[in-house]
Amino acid sequence: MNKKPLILGIESSCDETAASIITENSQGNPIVLSNIVSSQVDVHKKFGGVVPELAARSHLEKIDWIVQKAIEDSGVKIEEIDAVASTAGPGLIVCLSVGLSFGKAVALSLNKPFIAVNHLEGHALSPKLNSELNYPYLFLLISGGHSQYLSVKNLSEYKRLGTTIDDAIGEAFDKTAKLLGIEFPGGPQIEILAKKGDPNKYNLPKPIINKGGCNLSFAGLKTAILKITKKIKTDQEKFDLAASFQRTIIEILYKKTKIAFVDFEKQIKPKEKNFVVAGGVAANKEIRKMLINVCKEENYQPIFPPIELCGDNAAMIAMVGLEKFKLKQFDKLDHPAKPRWPLDEGAIFLKGAGVKL
Repeated sequence: MNKKPLILGIESSCDETAASIITENSQGNPIVLSNIVSSQVDVHKKFGGVVPELAARSHLEKIDWIVQKAIEDSGVKIEEIDAVASTAGPGLIVCLSVGLSFGKAVALSLNKPFIAVNHLEGHALSPKLNSELNYPYLFLLISGGHSQYLSVKNLSEYKRLGTTIDDAIGEAFDKTAKLLGIEFPGGPQIEILAKKGDPNKYNLPKPIINKGGCNLSFAGLKTAILKITKKIKTDQEKFDLAASFQRTIIEILYKKTKIAFVDFEKQIKPKEKNFVVAGGVAANKEIRKMLINVCKEENYQPIFPPIELCGDNAAMIAMVGLEKFKLKQFDKLDHPAKPRWPLDEGAIFLKGAGVKL
Protein backbone atom coordinates (compact mmCIF):
# COMPACT_ATOMS: atom_id res chain seq x y z
CA MET A 1 0.00 0.00 0.00
CA ASN A 2 1.30 3.43 -0.92
CA LYS A 3 2.19 5.68 1.99
CA LYS A 4 -0.07 8.71 2.27
CA PRO A 5 1.81 12.03 2.35
CA LEU A 6 2.38 13.74 5.68
CA ILE A 7 2.65 17.52 5.47
CA LEU A 8 3.88 19.89 8.16
CA GLY A 9 2.31 23.35 7.87
CA ILE A 10 3.69 26.46 9.60
CA GLU A 11 1.96 29.85 9.90
CA SER A 12 3.36 33.12 11.34
CA SER A 13 2.08 35.89 9.05
CA CYS A 14 0.69 38.11 11.82
CA ASP A 15 -0.04 37.39 15.49
CA GLU A 16 -0.73 33.64 15.54
CA THR A 17 2.08 31.12 15.81
CA ALA A 18 0.70 27.89 14.36
CA ALA A 19 1.73 24.43 13.20
CA SER A 20 -0.24 21.50 11.84
CA ILE A 21 0.24 18.01 10.46
CA ILE A 22 -2.20 16.73 7.85
CA THR A 23 -2.44 13.65 5.66
CA GLU A 24 -5.23 12.08 3.59
CA ASN A 25 -7.32 8.92 3.61
CA SER A 26 -7.62 6.29 0.90
CA GLN A 27 -10.23 8.41 -0.92
CA GLY A 28 -7.84 11.36 -1.06
CA ASN A 29 -9.72 13.42 1.53
CA PRO A 30 -7.53 15.38 3.95
CA ILE A 31 -7.22 14.39 7.59
CA VAL A 32 -6.02 16.89 10.20
CA LEU A 33 -3.79 15.00 12.63
CA SER A 34 -2.91 18.07 14.68
CA ASN A 35 -3.54 21.80 14.56
CA ILE A 36 -1.88 24.00 17.19
CA VAL A 37 -2.53 27.76 17.29
CA SER A 38 -0.95 30.09 19.84
CA SER A 39 -2.52 33.55 19.94
CA GLN A 40 -0.76 36.72 21.07
CA VAL A 41 -3.80 38.63 22.36
CA ASP A 42 -2.23 39.32 25.75
CA VAL A 43 0.96 40.63 24.11
CA HIS A 44 -0.84 43.27 22.03
CA LYS A 45 -3.93 44.07 24.11
CA LYS A 46 -2.52 47.11 25.88
CA PHE A 47 -1.44 48.63 22.55
CA GLY A 48 -4.87 48.24 20.95
CA GLY A 49 -3.45 46.41 17.91
CA VAL A 50 -0.63 44.20 16.67
CA VAL A 51 2.90 45.57 17.23
CA PRO A 52 5.07 43.89 14.54
CA GLU A 53 8.31 43.76 16.57
CA LEU A 54 6.56 42.23 19.59
CA ALA A 55 4.72 39.76 17.36
CA ALA A 56 7.98 38.62 15.74
CA ARG A 57 9.65 38.21 19.14
CA SER A 58 6.73 36.12 20.35
CA HIS A 59 6.95 33.91 17.24
CA LEU A 60 10.66 33.36 17.89
CA GLU A 61 9.97 32.39 21.49
CA LYS A 62 7.17 29.93 20.66
CA ILE A 63 7.71 28.42 17.24
CA ASP A 64 10.01 25.57 18.25
CA TRP A 65 7.60 24.45 20.96
CA ILE A 66 4.51 24.88 18.74
CA VAL A 67 5.99 22.71 15.96
CA GLN A 68 7.10 20.07 18.47
CA LYS A 69 3.60 20.06 19.99
CA ALA A 70 2.00 19.62 16.56
CA ILE A 71 4.28 16.66 15.84
CA GLU A 72 3.61 15.07 19.24
CA ASP A 73 -0.17 15.49 18.95
CA SER A 74 -0.21 14.01 15.44
CA GLY A 75 1.26 10.72 16.63
CA VAL A 76 3.88 10.68 13.86
CA LYS A 77 7.64 11.06 14.00
CA ILE A 78 9.30 14.08 12.45
CA GLU A 79 11.32 11.78 10.17
CA GLU A 80 8.06 10.56 8.59
CA ILE A 81 7.09 14.03 7.30
CA ASP A 82 7.16 14.20 3.49
CA ALA A 83 7.22 17.99 3.01
CA VAL A 84 7.21 21.27 4.92
CA ALA A 85 4.86 24.10 3.91
CA SER A 86 5.35 27.58 5.39
CA THR A 87 3.49 30.83 4.86
CA ALA A 88 5.68 33.13 2.75
CA GLY A 89 3.22 36.02 2.45
CA PRO A 90 1.34 38.24 2.53
CA GLY A 91 1.75 39.59 6.05
CA LEU A 92 4.14 41.41 8.36
CA ILE A 93 7.62 40.70 7.02
CA VAL A 94 9.24 40.41 10.46
CA CYS A 95 6.61 37.81 11.38
CA LEU A 96 6.64 35.95 8.07
CA SER A 97 10.41 35.58 8.26
CA VAL A 98 10.21 33.59 11.50
CA GLY A 99 7.94 30.79 10.24
CA LEU A 100 9.46 30.83 6.78
CA SER A 101 13.01 30.44 8.10
CA PHE A 102 11.98 27.75 10.58
CA GLY A 103 10.18 25.77 7.87
CA LYS A 104 13.17 25.97 5.55
CA ALA A 105 15.46 24.76 8.36
CA VAL A 106 13.21 21.77 9.07
CA ALA A 107 12.98 20.87 5.37
CA LEU A 108 16.76 21.15 4.98
CA SER A 109 17.50 19.07 8.08
CA LEU A 110 15.11 16.32 6.92
CA ASN A 111 16.16 16.63 3.27
CA LYS A 112 12.48 16.96 2.32
CA PRO A 113 10.72 19.27 -0.18
CA PHE A 114 9.86 22.81 0.89
CA ILE A 115 6.67 24.58 -0.21
CA ALA A 116 6.17 28.36 0.13
CA VAL A 117 2.46 29.05 0.64
CA ASN A 118 0.40 32.15 -0.05
CA HIS A 119 -1.56 32.76 3.16
CA LEU A 120 -4.63 33.82 1.13
CA GLU A 121 -4.55 30.57 -0.83
CA GLY A 122 -4.64 28.83 2.54
CA HIS A 123 -7.94 30.55 3.30
CA ALA A 124 -9.21 29.75 -0.20
CA LEU A 125 -8.56 26.03 0.27
CA SER A 126 -9.49 25.81 3.96
CA PRO A 127 -12.99 24.39 3.32
CA LYS A 128 -11.31 21.39 1.65
CA LEU A 129 -10.34 20.30 5.17
CA ASN A 130 -13.93 19.39 5.99
CA SER A 131 -15.92 19.23 2.75
CA GLU A 132 -15.87 18.08 -0.85
CA LEU A 133 -14.92 21.06 -2.98
CA ASN A 134 -14.34 21.01 -6.71
CA TYR A 135 -12.90 23.73 -8.94
CA PRO A 136 -14.00 26.23 -10.11
CA TYR A 137 -15.75 28.20 -7.36
CA LEU A 138 -16.41 31.74 -6.22
CA PHE A 139 -14.44 32.77 -3.14
CA LEU A 140 -15.12 35.57 -0.65
CA LEU A 141 -12.20 36.28 1.67
CA ILE A 142 -13.21 38.42 4.65
CA SER A 143 -10.51 38.86 7.26
CA GLY A 144 -8.63 41.44 9.29
CA GLY A 145 -6.40 42.40 6.40
CA HIS A 146 -8.32 41.35 3.28
CA SER A 147 -11.74 41.68 1.65
CA GLN A 148 -11.92 40.17 -1.84
CA TYR A 149 -14.17 38.30 -4.24
CA LEU A 150 -12.12 35.89 -6.36
CA SER A 151 -12.87 33.37 -9.06
CA VAL A 152 -10.93 30.19 -8.22
CA LYS A 153 -10.31 28.31 -11.46
CA ASN A 154 -7.83 25.79 -10.09
CA LEU A 155 -4.96 25.52 -7.65
CA SER A 156 -2.94 28.75 -8.02
CA GLU A 157 -5.33 30.07 -10.69
CA TYR A 158 -7.24 33.11 -9.41
CA LYS A 159 -9.07 36.04 -10.96
CA ARG A 160 -10.01 38.92 -8.70
CA LEU A 161 -13.56 40.17 -9.25
CA GLY A 162 -13.66 42.73 -6.46
CA THR A 163 -11.64 44.04 -3.52
CA THR A 164 -11.70 46.73 -0.86
CA ILE A 165 -10.36 50.09 -2.01
CA ASP A 166 -9.45 51.05 1.57
CA ASP A 167 -10.07 49.21 4.84
CA ALA A 168 -10.57 45.46 5.08
CA ILE A 169 -13.83 44.34 6.66
CA GLY A 170 -12.10 42.85 9.72
CA GLU A 171 -10.19 46.10 10.17
CA ALA A 172 -13.51 47.99 10.12
CA PHE A 173 -14.86 45.66 12.82
CA ASP A 174 -11.75 46.09 14.99
CA LYS A 175 -11.64 49.88 14.60
CA THR A 176 -15.34 50.20 15.38
CA ALA A 177 -14.85 48.08 18.48
CA LYS A 178 -11.94 50.26 19.57
CA LEU A 179 -14.09 53.41 19.14
CA LEU A 180 -16.72 51.74 21.31
CA GLY A 181 -14.12 51.14 24.03
CA ILE A 182 -13.76 47.38 23.50
CA GLU A 183 -10.31 45.86 24.14
CA PHE A 184 -8.31 44.37 21.25
CA PRO A 185 -9.22 42.15 19.47
CA GLY A 186 -12.64 43.75 19.56
CA GLY A 187 -14.12 42.67 16.23
CA PRO A 188 -15.72 39.45 17.51
CA GLN A 189 -17.26 41.39 20.43
CA ILE A 190 -19.29 43.54 18.02
CA GLU A 191 -21.50 40.54 17.32
CA ILE A 192 -22.15 40.08 21.04
CA LEU A 193 -22.99 43.76 21.64
CA ALA A 194 -25.18 43.86 18.52
CA LYS A 195 -27.56 41.31 20.07
CA LYS A 196 -28.45 43.88 22.74
CA GLY A 197 -29.01 46.77 20.32
CA ASP A 198 -31.45 48.17 17.78
CA PRO A 199 -30.00 47.60 14.28
CA ASN A 200 -32.18 50.38 12.85
CA LYS A 201 -31.20 53.09 15.34
CA TYR A 202 -28.44 54.63 13.20
CA ASN A 203 -28.57 55.15 9.44
CA LEU A 204 -24.93 54.59 8.46
CA PRO A 205 -23.33 55.15 5.03
CA LYS A 206 -22.75 52.32 2.56
CA PRO A 207 -19.77 53.56 0.50
CA ILE A 208 -19.77 52.72 -3.25
CA ILE A 209 -22.87 50.56 -2.75
CA ASN A 210 -24.24 51.56 -6.17
CA LYS A 211 -21.00 51.62 -8.16
CA GLY A 212 -17.69 49.82 -8.53
CA GLY A 213 -19.12 46.37 -9.29
CA CYS A 214 -18.34 44.09 -6.35
CA ASN A 215 -15.53 46.28 -5.04
CA LEU A 216 -15.91 47.31 -1.40
CA SER A 217 -15.20 50.36 0.74
CA PHE A 218 -15.42 50.72 4.51
CA ALA A 219 -13.40 53.87 5.32
CA GLY A 220 -16.41 56.20 5.10
CA LEU A 221 -18.42 53.91 7.36
CA LYS A 222 -15.61 53.98 9.92
CA THR A 223 -15.53 57.81 9.79
CA ALA A 224 -19.29 57.96 10.45
CA ILE A 225 -18.85 55.65 13.45
CA LEU A 226 -16.13 57.95 14.80
CA LYS A 227 -18.43 60.98 14.67
CA ILE A 228 -21.29 59.15 16.40
CA THR A 229 -19.14 57.70 19.20
CA LYS A 230 -18.18 61.24 20.25
CA LYS A 231 -21.84 61.86 21.12
CA ILE A 232 -22.64 58.53 22.76
CA LYS A 233 -23.39 58.66 26.49
CA THR A 234 -25.03 55.35 27.42
CA ASP A 235 -24.28 51.64 27.05
CA GLN A 236 -27.55 51.19 25.17
CA GLU A 237 -26.38 53.68 22.55
CA LYS A 238 -23.18 51.61 22.20
CA PHE A 239 -25.26 48.47 21.69
CA ASP A 240 -27.43 50.25 19.13
CA LEU A 241 -24.39 51.48 17.21
CA ALA A 242 -22.81 48.01 17.21
CA ALA A 243 -26.08 46.54 15.89
CA SER A 244 -26.44 49.27 13.25
CA PHE A 245 -22.83 48.81 12.15
CA GLN A 246 -23.25 45.04 11.78
CA ARG A 247 -26.55 45.50 9.89
CA THR A 248 -24.84 47.94 7.50
CA ILE A 249 -21.98 45.50 6.83
CA ILE A 250 -24.51 42.76 6.15
CA GLU A 251 -26.45 44.95 3.71
CA ILE A 252 -23.25 45.88 1.86
CA LEU A 253 -22.14 42.26 1.57
CA TYR A 254 -25.62 41.17 0.48
CA LYS A 255 -25.67 43.53 -2.50
CA LYS A 256 -22.01 43.08 -3.46
CA THR A 257 -22.28 39.28 -3.25
CA LYS A 258 -25.19 39.29 -5.71
CA ILE A 259 -23.07 41.34 -8.13
CA ALA A 260 -20.15 38.92 -7.62
CA PHE A 261 -22.43 35.98 -8.53
CA VAL A 262 -23.28 37.65 -11.85
CA ASP A 263 -19.64 38.50 -12.61
CA PHE A 264 -18.51 34.96 -11.72
CA GLU A 265 -21.08 33.34 -14.00
CA LYS A 266 -20.17 35.65 -16.89
CA GLN A 267 -16.53 34.67 -16.57
CA ILE A 268 -16.70 30.97 -15.72
CA LYS A 269 -20.16 29.56 -16.63
CA PRO A 270 -19.78 26.96 -13.82
CA LYS A 271 -21.55 23.59 -13.80
CA GLU A 272 -21.67 23.74 -10.01
CA LYS A 273 -22.42 27.07 -8.35
CA ASN A 274 -20.26 26.88 -5.21
CA PHE A 275 -19.59 29.91 -3.00
CA VAL A 276 -16.72 29.59 -0.51
CA VAL A 277 -16.46 32.08 2.36
CA ALA A 278 -13.38 32.11 4.61
CA GLY A 279 -11.30 34.38 6.84
CA GLY A 280 -11.81 35.50 10.43
CA VAL A 281 -14.99 37.50 9.74
CA ALA A 282 -16.59 34.35 8.27
CA ALA A 283 -17.00 33.24 11.90
CA ASN A 284 -19.61 35.99 12.44
CA LYS A 285 -22.91 34.07 12.70
CA GLU A 286 -25.12 36.90 11.43
CA ILE A 287 -22.95 37.39 8.34
CA ARG A 288 -22.97 33.63 7.76
CA LYS A 289 -26.75 33.54 8.03
CA MET A 290 -27.16 36.31 5.45
CA LEU A 291 -24.67 34.72 3.03
CA ILE A 292 -26.44 31.37 3.31
CA ASN A 293 -29.75 33.08 2.56
CA VAL A 294 -28.39 34.92 -0.49
CA CYS A 295 -27.04 31.59 -1.76
CA LYS A 296 -30.52 30.08 -1.44
CA GLU A 297 -31.95 33.01 -3.42
CA GLU A 298 -29.43 32.51 -6.26
CA ASN A 299 -29.12 28.70 -6.17
CA TYR A 300 -25.54 28.67 -4.90
CA GLN A 301 -24.06 26.14 -2.48
CA PRO A 302 -22.54 28.00 0.52
CA ILE A 303 -19.33 26.43 1.83
CA PHE A 304 -17.55 27.56 4.99
CA PRO A 305 -14.58 26.15 6.88
CA PRO A 306 -15.31 25.14 10.48
CA ILE A 307 -15.47 28.14 12.84
CA GLU A 308 -12.11 27.19 14.38
CA LEU A 309 -10.46 27.27 10.94
CA CYS A 310 -11.82 30.67 9.85
CA GLY A 311 -9.00 32.59 11.52
CA ASP A 312 -5.29 32.17 10.81
CA ASN A 313 -4.15 28.58 11.31
CA ALA A 314 -1.56 26.15 9.96
CA ALA A 315 -3.94 23.38 8.83
CA MET A 316 -4.96 25.53 5.86
CA ILE A 317 -1.27 26.13 5.04
CA ALA A 318 -0.64 22.38 5.19
CA MET A 319 -3.71 21.88 2.95
CA VAL A 320 -2.12 23.98 0.20
CA GLY A 321 1.12 22.10 0.84
CA LEU A 322 -0.66 18.76 0.36
CA GLU A 323 -2.20 19.88 -2.94
CA LYS A 324 1.15 21.16 -4.22
CA PHE A 325 3.06 18.11 -2.96
CA LYS A 326 0.87 15.81 -5.04
CA LEU A 327 1.69 17.94 -8.10
CA LYS A 328 5.38 18.12 -7.15
CA GLN A 329 5.23 21.91 -7.03
CA PHE A 330 8.16 22.61 -4.72
CA ASP A 331 10.10 25.79 -3.95
CA LYS A 332 13.76 26.55 -3.42
CA LEU A 333 15.09 27.34 0.03
CA ASP A 334 15.92 30.91 -1.01
CA HIS A 335 12.23 31.73 -1.59
CA PRO A 336 11.70 35.24 -0.15
CA ALA A 337 9.10 36.48 2.28
CA LYS A 338 6.51 38.56 0.40
CA PRO A 339 4.65 41.11 2.55
CA ARG A 340 2.47 41.88 -0.51
CA TRP A 341 1.50 38.78 -2.47
CA PRO A 342 -1.88 38.99 -4.25
CA LEU A 343 -3.56 35.81 -5.42
CA ASP A 344 -4.29 37.48 -8.75
CA GLU A 345 -0.92 39.04 -9.52
CA GLY A 346 -2.28 40.66 -12.66
CA ALA A 347 -5.02 42.59 -10.84
CA ILE A 348 -4.76 46.37 -10.60
CA PHE A 349 -3.80 47.71 -7.17
CA LEU A 350 -6.93 49.49 -5.90
CA LYS A 351 -5.95 51.30 -2.72
CA GLY A 352 -5.16 54.89 -1.80
CA ALA A 353 -6.36 58.34 -2.83
CA GLY A 354 -7.58 58.87 -6.37
CA VAL A 355 -8.86 55.33 -6.99
CA LYS A 356 -11.23 55.30 -9.95
CA LEU A 357 -13.94 52.67 -10.16
